[in-house]
Amino acid sequence: VQLQASGGGLVQPGGSLRLSCAASGVTLEDYAIGWFRQVPGKEREAVSCITNIGNSVVYVDSVKGRFTISRDTTRNTVYLQMDSLKPEDMGVYSCAARSRWCYRVAERYDYWGQGTEVTVSS
Repeated sequence: VQLQASGGGLVQPGGSLRLSCAASGVTLEDYAIGWFRQVPGKEREAVSCITNIGNSVVYVDSVKGRFTISRDTTRNTVYLQMDSLKPEDMGVYSCAARSRWCYRVAERYDYWGQGTEVTVSS
């Protein structure tokens, strides 16, 4: 199983990024994919997740209405569209997979990709 996260970078406040999580060895029809972010000095937190049947949830109140999770089952890839980015959105974003359902707790996920760093700064 391999999860390849990409799409991070430096963006100005108010800008947008689209993160991608390309999965191999698992199929999105069987697995939920969650996005987590880590900021130095803070615990890793769940940002958003999409289930095996395409239902999505956003866990962080401050990103609701700005971040959208989606997937392309033909590409076996999950996306996190991040709009109106703010400095507090910065961090290393990682994707993770677990069977079927989403959980907010990172320890519930079985497979992890490497992180992609998001920097929001002028």
